Amino acid sequence: MTHDTHDSSSHGSTGRDLPERPGWLEIVVGLGVAALVTGALVLVAPALPTDPVLHGLTLAVWSVAVAFLGFGAAVVVRIRSLRPFGVRRTTWRWVLVGLGVGVAAFLLKGVVNLAITSLTGFGEDAQVPSQDAANGGALALVTTFVMLSFLVPLGEELLFRGVLMRGLLRYGAVVAVLGSSVVFALFHGFNLALPTALVVGIAAAEVARRSGSIWPAVVVHVVNNLGLPLFVLLLGLGGAV
Repeated sequence: MTHDTHDSSSHGSTGRDLPERPGWLEIVVGLGVAALVTGALVLVAPALPTDPVLHGLTLAVWSVAVAFLGFGAAVVVRIRSLRPFGVRRTTWRWVLVGLGVGVAAFLLKGVVNLAITSLTGFGEDAQVPSQDAANGGALALVTTFVMLSFLVPLGEELLFRGVLMRGLLRYGAVVAVLGSSVVFALFHGFNLALPTALVVGIAAAEVARRSGSIWPAVVVHVVNNLGLPLFVLLLGLGGAV
């Protein structure tokens, strides 16, 4: 398995022509498309369903689209192979590392959000629409669970770690990890999701950097995104007793 920032290009007949990592073209195109899709939500906001469940599900689908369309644009613009974006095999050891780091990040982000809320009184929660969607019954809960806990983490890791973080590695580990994490956090808006995304972003970026693969970072992200649907599920079970 490729390790740390000194990963080599893929081997084989085309390895000589394949870049080690994405360049600025992939970064600009990938983030640009993601920003355009995000901005388009503002334009179509008046036409979104008013029903809380459908509204939350629509926003969840949009979140999936933002990440995957951004990553897809970055891939097709120049580099057709997925390997330079960190889509490569990893080991079970790194999967377990991702699991442990994910749990640590989940606990840390809770402390950070609690501190911010206590000190500033700021409590705007961007997750309310997702909570509404998850409370819409079994089908809505499963749909929200799959999209927010698996598809969104996968898409965002491909874009922000696979494209942005790996592209910034040419400037060193600190710039790559912190730079990609700040941009990742800003994409979540100015609410309580921003510090949460910053904590998770740093944890995922460092795991991706050290492992040379996005898959341990996906594990970190999945662990953190599992919190909302599991919380709603537990509340539902508690209420049924």
